[in-house]
Amino acid sequence: MQPASPLIQQCLHESRRLLHSNLTAHGPLAASRTPQAEERRYTRVFGRDAAICALGMLVSGDAALIAGAKDGLLTLARHQAENGQIPKHVDPASDYADFWYLGCIDATLWWLVAVKFYARHAPAEKIEERLAGPIAKALTWLKCQEHPQIFLVRQDEASDWADIMPRSGFVLYSNALWYYVKRLYGLPHAAETKFHFNHLFFPFSTHRPDYHRLRLLTHYVRNRAKRGELYLSFVNFSFWGDEGDVFGNLLAVLFGLADDGPANRILRALHRAFADQPHPGASVLKPIAVTDPLWRLYMGRHRQNLEYQYHNGGAWPFIGCFWVMALAALGKTNLALDQLEKVAGSNAVDGWQFNEWFHGRTGEPRGMAGQSWNAAMFLLAHHALAHKVF
Repeated sequence: MQPASPLIQQCLHESRRLLHSNLTAHGPLAASRTPQAEERRYTRVFGRDAAICALGMLVSGDAALIAGAKDGLLTLARHQAENGQIPKHVDPASDYADFWYLGCIDATLWWLVAVKFYARHAPAEKIEERLAGPIAKALTWLKCQEHPQIFLVRQDEASDWADIMPRSGFVLYSNALWYYVKRLYGLPHAAETKFHFNHLFFPFSTHRPDYHRLRLLTHYVRNRAKRGELYLSFVNFSFWGDEGDVFGNLLAVLFGLADDGPANRILRALHRAFADQPHPGASVLKPIAVTDPLWRLYMGRHRQNLEYQYHNGGAWPFIGCFWVMALAALGKTNLALDQLEKVAGSNAVDGWQFNEWFHGRTGEPRGMAGQSWNAAMFLLAHHALAHKVF
């Protein structure tokens, strides 16, 4: 592997600096404090953001960042719902926890991933013992979202990180996380989850699942969908998403749901689709148009989720970091380093502004500046060039 370039080295420095500036006693804020961020509630400790950030902060070698990762996980645990759900975000100033309109499934999933990651990197702290009660409640809540015969979790629309997208029913992204949580915590039926995941989200093999209701779900897709190279973004009863969810597909690679053949197929497809241009990494390959049956009125709110914007085809540097990690996990280290260089360039726009996302066609910086998970995932992606992460 060639040594890191000056741009990558500078991005590592700027990433640590940004995370330090976004730290509070309650954990990392989602973004830097600005009037716009305050208005849009980005100056909160978000469940998924703080958990994802914890992964990069834990490999930073920086004592303050490692302590901040722990603070965030403990803050979320203190505000856990009685039923076990981890909140979408916590406002430290008012001690208020929000759980989103239709619930928020991935905050709980990422929190469990981050707790186990913390335990692996700081075993002397015995964080799993300290959080044994909240862990048990979180796992019970997730088990209640699982179909008892398909062994995949179910969710409503707009209830994960892509919270103005119409994915519902069985969702690729959330179930990739669920499978990984099952592996981490030794939960039963992980093999069945992987089997059904692959037959439902890529239902084009000659082998049919045994469960007749799962066969019917796949039947609708097989009869009407064009076979692609990526997993479907979601499958519901008689409708599904073929927009090409980049994040969900990358997690399937990283968490071992896609074996070597499918994993390489996915990475080749992303490369051929130029998912790193004008910035890595695109949220979807085929944005949902306003004329598409999957279009929802809420997607037009603030004109934010139009084609090639936000979750609907915008480019997110933190997703680009997961692409780096997937390449590295498959031994494609030089390609991973090339992608990391591109992510560094995205974070450097406008004087190291760490923009939340970029327009998927024009490359114009959009969203909140000072995005914490851009910085934390850059640290983790760089770490992944030489170390196993997941």
